[in-house]
Amino acid sequence: MTFPCFWKGAAEFVEKIKIETEFIRLDSFLKLSGMVDTGGQAKFLIQGGEVLVNRETCLMRGKKLRPGDTVSYAGKEFQVE
Repeated sequence: MTFPCFWKGAAEFVEKIKIETEFIRLDSFLKLSGMVDTGGQAKFLIQGGEVLVNRETCLMRGKKLRPGDTVSYAGKEFQVE
């Protein structure tokens, strides 16, 4: 499901991704959301400073994401649900 976003610089729509656990690692979330195909791609993008978590650059590929967190890359935004 997608929802419009209205803050400046945000992706046009936020897609919600439901997880069944307490948290998910950032690199795994990028794969789950379809933003990347492999863990290697996720590592490269995260360490290159191209991924935002809650609108801030995140360089930790093991960052624990919990429901309510948002992840942005290349004009796409996903929210952990």
